[in-house]
This record gives sequence, C-alpha cells and structure tokens, in this order.
Amino acid sequence: MISYEPLWETMKRKKASTYTLQVKGEISSSTVRRLKANESVSTNTLDALCKILECEISDIIKFLPDEK
Repeated sequence: MISYEPLWETMKRKKASTYTLQVKGEISSSTVRRLKANESVSTNTLDALCKILECEISDIIKFLPDEK
C-alpha cells in the first residue's frame, strides 16, 4: 500500500497547508481528499507536489507492504 504520511510531515515542516496545494499547485480539493484517504493519484499530481514543496518523492509517499 502507498501511504502519503510523509506528505503531511513535509507540509508541516515547510508550513504548507492544503490551501497552499490548491492555490500554488492547482491541486483540486478532490485530489486532496484522495491523498488524505491514501487513495491513488496520478504521477502528474506527485510531480506537482514535489515542485510545490521543493522536495523529493520520498518526502511525499512511502510503500507499506501488505501484512499477510
């Protein structure tokens, strides 16, 4: 499973809000909801997040293996 937990930590560290994502990066409110729910988003969105927050992809997502 992909987790966006690092995104929220990065945003907190950089003092960015979801409003920042929506205004600066033109990230839609529905995409923000998807991120909060750990649902899939496009690679274009991931690229935009990296640009907005000036960070690496690992600062936005992490992979959590399924528990068996």
